[in-house]
This record gives sequence, C-alpha cells and structure tokens, in this order.
Amino acid sequence: MALITIATPRQPAATFSPAAAFFWCCCATVLFMPSVGLAQQEEPGSEPPVYSVEELVTRTRPSLAVISVSGRDGRDQGVGTGFVIDPDGLIATNLHVIGDARQFKVSLSDGKELKVTGIHASDRNMDLAIIQVEQRGLTALPLGKLADLKTGAPIVVMGNPHGLTGSVVSGVNSGIREIAGRSMLQLAIPIEPGNSGGPVLDRHGRVYGVVTMKSAVTNNLGFAVDVSALSSLLDKPNPVPIDRWLTIGTMDPRDWTTLFGARWQQRGGRIVAGGSGQGFAGRSLCLSTQELPDLPAEIAVRVKLDDEAGAAGLVFHSDGKHRHYGFYPTAGKMRLTLFEGADVFSWKVLYDQPSPHYRAGEWNTLKVRIEEDRISCFVNDQLVVESVIRGPREGQVGLAKFRNTVAEFRGFQLAKEIPDSAVSPKQAEQLNELLDQLPDFADVVPDQLDKLAEVNTASNRLLLDKVRQLEDQTRKLKQLAADVNTRSVCLQLQKLLQADAGDDEDQPAFDLIRAALLISLLDEEEIEIDAYVRQVDRMVDDIKQTLEEDASEADRLAALDKYLFKDNGFHGSRFDYNHRANSYLNRVISDREGLPISLSVLYLELGSRLGLKIEGVGLPGHFVVRFVPAEGESQLIDVFNEATRLSLDDAKKLAGAPLRPFHDEYLDAVDQRAILSRMIANLLNLARQQDDKERMLRYLEMLLVIDPESTQSRGMRSILRYETGRTAAALADLDWFLEHQPPELDLDRIRQMRDLFQQGRAPR
Repeated sequence: MALITIATPRQPAATFSPAAAFFWCCCATVLFMPSVGLAQQEEPGSEPPVYSVEELVTRTRPSLAVISVSGRDGRDQGVGTGFVIDPDGLIATNLHVIGDARQFKVSLSDGKELKVTGIHASDRNMDLAIIQVEQRGLTALPLGKLADLKTGAPIVVMGNPHGLTGSVVSGVNSGIREIAGRSMLQLAIPIEPGNSGGPVLDRHGRVYGVVTMKSAVTNNLGFAVDVSALSSLLDKPNPVPIDRWLTIGTMDPRDWTTLFGARWQQRGGRIVAGGSGQGFAGRSLCLSTQELPDLPAEIAVRVKLDDEAGAAGLVFHSDGKHRHYGFYPTAGKMRLTLFEGADVFSWKVLYDQPSPHYRAGEWNTLKVRIEEDRISCFVNDQLVVESVIRGPREGQVGLAKFRNTVAEFRGFQLAKEIPDSAVSPKQAEQLNELLDQLPDFADVVPDQLDKLAEVNTASNRLLLDKVRQLEDQTRKLKQLAADVNTRSVCLQLQKLLQADAGDDEDQPAFDLIRAALLISLLDEEEIEIDAYVRQVDRMVDDIKQTLEEDASEADRLAALDKYLFKDNGFHGSRFDYNHRANSYLNRVISDREGLPISLSVLYLELGSRLGLKIEGVGLPGHFVVRFVPAEGESQLIDVFNEATRLSLDDAKKLAGAPLRPFHDEYLDAVDQRAILSRMIANLLNLARQQDDKERMLRYLEMLLVIDPESTQSRGMRSILRYETGRTAAALADLDWFLEHQPPELDLDRIRQMRDLFQQGRAPR
C-alpha cells in the first residue's frame, strides 16, 4: 500500500543533460506542526478513541516543539521538530537536526522557549536524540509498538517542510523495510527539509516512528525510525550535560583555527568537515597552528569527498583571512587556485584538469612542495602541476572545503620532506614474492601472513592497488558486455525500421509491438520477444471470440475496453509512476500497469489487429490515443485512466492548460518513430535524474537508430562516451559532425572538443 494523495500523474519530460546522482539523504532539519497533547492515561484493556485528522492535529499541538539550530556566527541555520515523550522534560528528535557541538533552541508551538540542560540520550546509527529540558509537566505523546501497526493502517505525519508550519499529510503504513541495518517504517509521502524528526502517529495518537530520511530516487518516499529504538534509548540513556555536548568533536584551538563557518570536527584521528561556510562558494578554512619549516618544505593530507561535485583539500601561504593558495579535487578534476580576496572575481584558477591518478570516491593523498619561487602539487605521489609563485610567499597552511561538501581528512603532515605514500618498486617486488608464495585463499593459515603483517601499511596498499586494477578490468568487461547487447538490439531495431510499408498507406511501416519490446531488451536481456508477440496475438484472439462475425467498430472498441480494463485489470501506474518497468512493454503486459504511452501502445496495436484505426496523440505530459471510425467523429481516449473518453477541454487540461498555452498541433497524430522516441526519452530522463550514464548511453544509441540526424542526441552521446572511457567512440561522433557540418553547430567548438578529448581533458 502507498501513502499518498492521488493526483493525475504527468509523464516526465525528456531531457538530454547529465545530472548529479540522487542518494538516500538525511533531511537537514526536523518536522514541526502545531498540535495538542494525547498523553491521557488509558484504562487497562481499553482502546483509545479514534480521532479525525483535524482532532489529532488539535490534540497533539502542545506536544510538538520547534528546534532552531544556530551556526557559528549565531545566526539560525535551520528549523526542525521534536516532540515530548516524557512530561519530565524529554523531547525526541533526530541527531542530525541538533548535530554535534551546535547551539540550538527548543520552543513549544505556543512560542514558549524551553531551557535545554543536556542530551539525555543519543544514537548516531539510529539518528536519534532525546533532549533534556528544564521544564516539567509537559504533555507527552504515548509511544506505540510498531508490531501493532498493521500494513495499511492509517497514519498521520505533521510538520513544517521548508518552514511552512501547519502542514499535515495523512495516509497509510506502507510497510517495514530494512535500510542500512535499521528497521524503518516506509512512508510514501513527500519528505522535505523540515520534516525529519516529526512523529508518525496512528489515528489513536500513538507514536510509531520518527521521520528521518527521504529517497532521492523519488520525491514521494521517505522513512521513519522504528519507535522501539526510541524506547531503547529511554531504557538505557547516555546523558551528557549541554556544556559538554557543545564541545564534542570540536577542533582543539591549540592545533587548529577555523574560519568562515562550516562544521569542522575531530573524530577518531580524522577531521570531518560538513555544512557550508559563509565564505563565497561556501568556502571554509581550517588552519594549522604549526609553522611551516624553512623552505623547501612539504605539506600533505589524505582526503575523501562524499560528493565529487564538491571540493576540499590543502591550503598554504594563508594570511589568516581571504588570501591563500588552494590545491584540491573538484568535479573530477584537480585544481590549483590563487585566492586573493573574498569573492570569485579575485580568484585565479591556475590549473583545472582531470587527473588519471585521482581515485573518485576513495582516499587520495594530496601533497604540495613549496620552494622559494615554485610550488609543485601531487596526487597519490604523481606530479599534477608545477607553478611559479604569483601571490603571497608566506603564511599558514591547513585545510579547506567548499560548498556543501562533506570531506574527511587524515594524516595531515608538515615536514621538510614527506615520503611517498605509495609502495616503492623494490618493496613492491618483495611483497609480490611473498604473495606468490601464499597458497590459495581457502588454504591460507594466519602464520603465513606474518611477514606481510610486519609491513601492514605497505601490504595493504599493494593489495588495494591490485583490487583496484581487477575492479577496473571487471568494470570495463561489464561495459563491453552491455555495449555488445546494446549493439545487437540496435541492429534488430534498424532492421525493423527498414521494413517497407508497401502501397497501403494505412499499413504500419513496422511492427510497433516488437520495436517497443526491443526497448525492454536494452535493460532486461533475458526476455523472449517472440513469446510476448505471441501473447499479444492471443489477446487479440481472446477479444475476437467475444465478438459476432459482423461486429461493428463500436462493438470491437467496446470489447477491447472490456477485455483490458474490466476483465484483466490493466491500469495506469500511480503509486510508483516513475519506475522503469512502466516503460517496458513486456512488464506492462505482465504486470498490467504502465505509463500513458506504454499502455497506449498496447491499446492501439490491439485495436489495429482488430481492424480499428487508432492513432497516438502526443499531448505534452500525457500521451493519449484517438479512435478514428470509418464514419462519424473521432474520439480522444485516455488509456491511462481506463479508456476514459475525452472532450477537447479534457485534453487541454491534461496538456497543462490554462497554465501553459495549448496549440492545435498537440492534437496531431504522431507516427511510430515518434512514439518509440518518446518512450525511450522517458527512460533517458529517468536515467539522467539518477545520473546513470551507462543507461543514458544505451537509450541514446537507440534514439540515434530512430533519428540518425539528431545533433542533440549525438552530441550528448559523444560527451557520455568520453566520460565513461569510450574515447574512440566519442571522437567518432565528433568526426561525424565535422563531416556532415550541421548548420546549428559551432564547428570550431567541435574541433576544440576533439583536441581536448584526444588529450584526455574535459571541455570547460
């Protein structure tokens, strides 16, 4: 069961731009909604009353609290929600809402501020915190047991997403899921900043979960922590006074000075930087109090980014304000920048290129060698760039991060000379000899590892290098296998498209059912297309058996509607509209649900086999069909909504009117190639949203079989081929442009891109 308010879905618009990947992410703040308390004592064995949503909101109001979190400059950085779970001053929320070492305020829905005295309990893995406040006699919400909440039971979530207080969402419990080792309540509702930490209530007013995270795959899906985790914290608290809580993980001022905000913390030998600094582009610095040795000298650190679109690394020659150098990875490239002021107009990017030695998503060692008039920058012991000194020649050294990057740092060093982090060739030779002497993994005993363990760091680095090499080989083989399958599918489609329509203009140019099934074959290699074609033919036979020999067009159309929607339950997908399966015709046939266009393809092809003229109509955002009888007026039909007949006004509403102009050409019939292209474009858009470049490439390959002249598709394919390591194929696309010279393209720019691709550099 899904927890949503049903609205008419809209087909996703096609787009051809690569996008950053979506991940499961915690909301930045917590949910608040005015409510009044439900903590009355229940009679033993009695069932509490069932409240309407309006009554529930009213009764819960006194139990909810607003949590305002402050930045290092004292300004509010976010607003979230907590709720009272004990009248003696205990308020539950998410740990990520209050954070570590952050100032925050707690107030009730009536605006009364509560004095925080400590953190009664917290659990980082469960993302829960219980705040202790000084006030007593608060109205607490009763806690339920998740096992008592049946799937399909009605629930209510309240809050202030994006600061909009008073928002209420009601629905049903759609199931329990295991997420990262945690038992989570699945919520098919929009979770936005401001929703985390809010209680999930049943209609009796009992709490069954604490909203904690959203899905980045879809907008209408979130999760809540099982309330039993909250009960466990109450049973076994780990109280920390507020003055001590505010110092947890803070940087020792004897070692570090932080500038421009953000969150710099020390955790188990690591420095973790999160949040966004107040400097331009979210710049924040963490400068070492150590002095740089006499030149020449070197600084180094190991760094790992949570998001490669961000940036974090080393700074040096800092004046303790806005002037300094920076060497850091960003967007898959290594960058050296001279910062001479507070804004981008005073920044000079001295170097900005990809490096084959940088390992995205892993720990990377950055090192800078500083001489009197020259700097040399290395990543993983490989020289990336050398530059003459163009700015300050002295100052502090340290770390920097930009934007909302979460960065981890390890092993910060200052020295006259810092040894390479990689294993030396001689040591590698010795370690390889030891590895060759080992038996098969199943036969290894601990004593045989002693010599490797004596040089544990070097052994691990060597083994991890071997793992990376094997993983890279495996990745390339998987890409090659996918490319072979894609090529096979495209050749089959190309053969279909070459079918001759003959002299009969009403005869389809090619088998649309078979062509649409080929789309599925791109991603689901095991399907048998002939079996599904036979199934469609059997569906036609089943419909014909219900008809008289002289059945009219109206009778045949009515029989088609009855067979699909009443007898077999075909329907538009509403609860997981953007699932890829809704675009795969084999899954539409098997699962009996799909998108407007995929259901329409099945409908019009069945109709064609029944001797009916049905054509596709590509309304913006919602594909429909039109039945064209031999005599009489044609009729628009919305297959997604079980063959609902549409008036012209209905069609205009589906197309977005009056919010956008309606053009008469929206009602034009679209040919088979256009239908196929739109089906593939839906999948391409979904892959773009998920930043799945391999899928995007597959769909672009098929689009270019349908329309080889599309400069947009070919240009995007060229970039994606290059980004996924297919350099020769990327160059072939650029050569096609240079040969055919499309008038809408800047050929000088194409030549420049070609040169950059050949040099292994990305265009800027």
